[in-house]
Amino acid sequence: MSRPHGRLIVGITGASGAVYGVRLLERARALGVETHLVATPAGILNVHHELGLDRQALEALATHAHSPGDVGACIASGSFPTDAMVVAPCTMKTLASVAHGMGDNLLTRAADVTLKERRRLVLMVRETPFNLAHLRNMTAVTEMGGIIYPPLPAFYHRPDSIEALVLDTVERVLQLVGVGQAQPQQWHGL
Repeated sequence: MSRPHGRLIVGITGASGAVYGVRLLERARALGVETHLVATPAGILNVHHELGLDRQALEALATHAHSPGDVGACIASGSFPTDAMVVAPCTMKTLASVAHGMGDNLLTRAADVTLKERRRLVLMVRETPFNLAHLRNMTAVTEMGGIIYPPLPAFYHRPDSIEALVLDTVERVLQLVGVGQAQPQQWHGL
């Protein structure tokens, strides 16, 4: 098998929390997971603003990088086998596009393909507070088989830094999409 540790599509949009997408790419690489990145223009701007990375540095973290306008890319077809897709972070606009089957760019098309092929789709939505449209769109994606995963930190393991919170969330997401080597903090009781 050419991809012994899986194939993961990673979308990065313009919501705050670019660190989740970047750490997801870094951790997937460390675990030998093949990644296909699609970053929207607003996602690229936000990665630069929040982390100081340019497009080239971001794309270097992925096995393959695709332009959002390239709707003919391999990940736009269900015949291209992938294991899962994670949008980290996910804007409410992207959530709405997925909820309504828009498929108007490669990121939303890949999400639509992920759902239609009954593969795991995780949307790390970033917005607060939620309005009724956000909640209805989250319900629609959930009813289609997607997973809404706001990156809410866990404090029971007493993290000592923001980075520790981010990494634990990333490990949980990797475990959720089936990466067996993921190592989230476990609760062992009191």
